[in-house]
Amino acid sequence: MSLIYTKTYASLSTILCLILLFSQSLSSSSGDQQPTVYEILRDYNFPMGLLPKGVLGYDLDQTTGKFSAFLNGTCSFSLERSYRLRYKSTIQGFISRGRLSSLEGVSVKLFFMWVDIFEVSRNGDDIEFYVGIGCAGFPIDDFVELPQCGCGLNCPKQRKASELSLSSS
Repeated sequence: MSLIYTKTYASLSTILCLILLFSQSLSSSSGDQQPTVYEILRDYNFPMGLLPKGVLGYDLDQTTGKFSAFLNGTCSFSLERSYRLRYKSTIQGFISRGRLSSLEGVSVKLFFMWVDIFEVSRNGDDIEFYVGIGCAGFPIDDFVELPQCGCGLNCPKQRKASELSLSSS
C-alpha cells in the first residue's frame, strides 16, 4: 500500500511541478514586450527619426534581416532642407548594423520627380541616402526627432487644455 501511495504522490508532484513550470514560462513570455520599431532602429545603429511617428507595427526576421514596417496609409512631409519625403503604407527591405538595403516604399522628390530611396547607411555621424546613381548625406542630428506625417518636424505645438480653457473664456 505504501508503494502505491509513494508512486501516486510522486506522479502528482511531478504533474504539479510541470504545471508550475509551464505556467511560469507562459507568464514570463506574455510579460515580455516586443521592442518598438524605433528601438529596433536604435539597436541597428540608426536614429529613430528615419521613420515617421505612428508606425503601427513591424515584422523582423532577425536571421535574415528582412523587415517590414506598417503605417496607417501613405505619409509625406518636407524636411528643412526643402526635400519632400514620401512613405508608402508598407516599407520593407533588409536591415543590418548601419545599413538598410533593398529598401522599398520610401521616395524623395527631386525637382519635379519622385525617386525611390533604395539604400540608407550610416557613415560615422552622417546618414547617407542612395537614389539611382546619386547619394546625399545628412547629419545624424537631423533624424533625432520623429517627423510627423503632413508637417515633418515643423508641426504646430499642441496647446495644453489649461491654455485652451483660458483663451476661450
